[in-house]
Amino acid sequence: MRLVFCGTPAFAVPTLQALRSASHSIELVLCQPDRPSGRGLTLAVPPVKQAALQAGIEVLQPEKIRTNAELRSRLEAIRPDAIIVVAYGRLIPRWMLDLPRHGNLNLHGSLLPKYRGAAPIQWAVANGETATGVTTMRLDEGMDTGDMLMRRELPIGPADTAEDLFPRLAALGAPVMVETLAGLETGSIAPLKQNNSLATLAPLLTRDDGRVDPARSAQSIYDRWRGFQPWPGAWTTVRGKKLTFHRLTLATMRQHGERGYFHVEGDRLYFTPNGDDGTLEVIEAQLEGKRRMPAADLLRGHGVVDGDRLGS
Repeated sequence: MRLVFCGTPAFAVPTLQALRSASHSIELVLCQPDRPSGRGLTLAVPPVKQAALQAGIEVLQPEKIRTNAELRSRLEAIRPDAIIVVAYGRLIPRWMLDLPRHGNLNLHGSLLPKYRGAAPIQWAVANGETATGVTTMRLDEGMDTGDMLMRRELPIGPADTAEDLFPRLAALGAPVMVETLAGLETGSIAPLKQNNSLATLAPLLTRDDGRVDPARSAQSIYDRWRGFQPWPGAWTTVRGKKLTFHRLTLATMRQHGERGYFHVEGDRLYFTPNGDDGTLEVIEAQLEGKRRMPAADLLRGHGVVDGDRLGS
């Protein structure tokens, strides 16, 4: 098929590569513009752009697409059989949805209708799900509300983070998109409408999502730490300074010290939240203005002492 591919981050690259390997003709790649990144604010080239240019595929990075007459003219001239959308980061306008005969096909990182939105992988882990997966669907004008085409499930291990799942789901979803195109071409796939009553939302993450709420259970705090990797992570304040937890684990003992406070035992650092009597051990952390370090080093520097309150 003649395809246009829309994607930006590393999650989308395996699908682009799988489509090329299946001998589809990628006529054009759209991705978001290069953005300033890091402390030096140097322009970062999106992974999809890098992969496309290495493959000799033309790349466009429009700031706007809804009212972009030049882009519309270009896509109409290509006359793609399908437009593939994987983590592009833009809502697709009506004119673009209506252009290809097979529509705009999206690879979404959840088992729809669960976790519609910008951060489905992160929220599935943060909510303690034991399985997730990928869904291919035909986009409509809603937020991940289009008809489903194919799904594949992936287990979530008890220690898996969202960062662990991103490459696994990307690798799982790439061949599913190839199979979806083949099924649409042969007519063997019957689109299935989503049950909106089962939908849950996975909104864009904010810095405050990472703030540890001591009222939660230990398991909930641990799951949210796993889900919000690498950003916004999990953090609290201690005596007015931000303390970021880079590595946490559920401790085997139950309540360890007073609820809502840190407890020090030798060179090990624990806290028991107010939500239950479960206990979390801090393995690695970073106090505001300091480097990332093991808990033992943090304690030696008196960044945290026994009896410090979470959120103080």
